[in-house]
Amino acid sequence: MYQSIVTEIDLGIGIITLNRPERHNAFDDAVIAELSTAIDMMAVDPAVRVLVLSSSGKSFCAGADLNWMKRAAGYSTVENLHDSRALAEMLRRLAQCPKPTVARVQGAAYGGGVGLVACCDVAIGTLDAQFALTEVKLGLIPAVISPHVIAAIGERYARRYMLTAERFSAAEAYRIGLLHELVTDAEALDEAVGEVVDALLNNAPRAMTECKELIAAVAWKPLSPAVIEDTAQRITRLRASAEGREGMNAFLEKRKPNWIAQG
Repeated sequence: MYQSIVTEIDLGIGIITLNRPERHNAFDDAVIAELSTAIDMMAVDPAVRVLVLSSSGKSFCAGADLNWMKRAAGYSTVENLHDSRALAEMLRRLAQCPKPTVARVQGAAYGGGVGLVACCDVAIGTLDAQFALTEVKLGLIPAVISPHVIAAIGERYARRYMLTAERFSAAEAYRIGLLHELVTDAEALDEAVGEVVDALLNNAPRAMTECKELIAAVAWKPLSPAVIEDTAQRITRLRASAEGREGMNAFLEKRKPNWIAQG
């Protein structure tokens, strides 16, 4: 079905793997289209409760593919706008996926690759991972990834790394908030991702979706009466839901709720 990515679903976990190791998993218009389709399918598939974004080979994602960039250099304004909108829409779908998303990061993540990491709810990387926002070196700007990157690392660090185009280490990515956790190697990476996924699978599916929407609704907002009322309405709705009642009953009855596999 796909040429540049691999997808699988197992025990509630949907995995999308960038699979162009010979191109350092750089993306072009075809990869962007495939990612958009795969994210959409995972988002609505009831068999998927957690989405993991992974990659094959030595690099996570080297950003835009050089051959695609060469083609784009000859595009018209309309064609360039079409490409930019497609990338922006794919990133939006990942950032707003109703399921929790986890980035499994190894090797290089440059340009749009940083955007992919920033879009995920949780990001775990190896110590040898490297990052860069190199667009200004090419006379460009990291435009469509900027909302996601700035949300992850803040305006202050965005000013430095978007303007200097410096490479920065996994340790620095962890310090500034792009990565949540650092591990030593690929084996430890799989273990750490597995631990996070297991934690997510213990949680109520609808509640996690609602929690993502809550964060988006209140982040950076002043504590106004409207925000306070909105939060009250949200928790009231969840308390009255079948899932909320099941969770509270399971807690009081000292049993597992029905969204956790019994055994």
